[in-house]
Amino acid sequence: MTSARFLLSAACAALALTACHHEEHAHEAPPSLPVTTPVRHTTELTREYVGQVRAIQHIEVRALERGYLEGVFVDEGHTVKAGQKMFQLMPRILQAEVQKEEAEAQRAELEFNNTKMLADQKIVSANELALSKVGVNRANASLELARVHRGLTELRAPFTGIVGRFQARQGSLLDEGDLLTTLSDNSVVWVYFNVTETEYLRIKREISGGTKQSVQLRMANGEIFSETGVVETIEADFDNETGTIAFRAAFKNPDGLLRHGETGKILMMTSMPDAMQIPQKATFDILDRKFVYVVDAHGVIASKAIKVLAEVPQLFIIEGLADTDRILLDGLRKVHEGSEITPAYLAPDEVIKHLQVPAE
Repeated sequence: MTSARFLLSAACAALALTACHHEEHAHEAPPSLPVTTPVRHTTELTREYVGQVRAIQHIEVRALERGYLEGVFVDEGHTVKAGQKMFQLMPRILQAEVQKEEAEAQRAELEFNNTKMLADQKIVSANELALSKVGVNRANASLELARVHRGLTELRAPFTGIVGRFQARQGSLLDEGDLLTTLSDNSVVWVYFNVTETEYLRIKREISGGTKQSVQLRMANGEIFSETGVVETIEADFDNETGTIAFRAAFKNPDGLLRHGETGKILMMTSMPDAMQIPQKATFDILDRKFVYVVDAHGVIASKAIKVLAEVPQLFIIEGLADTDRILLDGLRKVHEGSEITPAYLAPDEVIKHLQVPAE
C-alpha cells in the first residue's frame, strides 16, 4: 500500500510538471525578427553578352590559274596595302599564249590592210573586206583574253589588310582555286552577339526613333576596349532553336588591337527607372522560383512568389510585391508558413547601406 501511494504521488507530480511546461510554451513570446519594405530607385544596369569579333572584310586569297607558285612577296601577319603584289604564279605558258595571240593579231591586221587596198581598187567586194575586219576583231579579242589569263598569275591585295597563315609555299604546284592565305581588314571590327526575345523587345523600345545603342567590349583579359561601339544592325530572323537573335556592333580599331576570330563580352548599359529592389538575402528558392516571407499586421508570416527582373550586387530588382509589403529580412530558416513573429522594422535605405561591402 505504501508503494502504491508513492507511485501515485510520483505520477501526479510528473503530470503537474508537464502541464507547467506546456503552459510556459503557450505563453512564450513570438521571436523578434527584422523586417523591411521594398525600395524604389532608378538603376543603371550593365548587361553582358558573349561576342564574336569579325573583321569588316575577311577574304580567302586563292589561285586563279593552275601553275607553280613562283614568288611570295608578303609575310604572315604583315600589313599589305591595296594593290600590293602578294603572289606570282609561273606565267611562262601563258606568256607564250600571249605572244602567239599577238602574232595572230598582227597577221589579221596585215590581211585586213591588203584586203582594204584591193577593195579600194574594186578588185574584191565590200563583203570580203568586212570579213577581214571581223578576223582582226577576233584576233584582238583572243589576244586580250590571253593577257587576262596571264594577269591572273599575279595576285595583288584587293584592300589594305593583314595577311593570314600561308597554306602554300614557294614552288608548290597549285590548281585553280587552291587556298593561298587569308586577308583581313580590321580597321573596323564587327562584334556579333545574341539576345533573347524579351531583351530584344526592351532594346528596340529604348533605341526607337533612329538612335543607336552604345556598347563597350570587355576583352578576354578583362580589360575594357578603348573605343566605344554602336549597335548598327539586327539580324532579320530569330533562331528557333535558341530563341535568340543576333545583333552586330561596330568598333573602330585604329591600333589594330582586335583581330578576326577573337572573343569578348559586349557590355550594354540600360536604365531601369523607379525599379523595385529588395535584399537578395530576403529571398529563398522553391524549385526554380523565388519567394519572400511577407509579414501581415498581426505578425503572421506568409510566403509570396516574386519575379526577378535583374540582379545587382546584394540586391534583386523584382516585381510581385506592393511598396508597403513588409518582408522578413533575416531568420528565414527559423520560421515557416503561418509562423508568428514580432516584427522589428528597419528602413530599407539603411538596410541597403549596410549591405554594401566597404572598399578596401
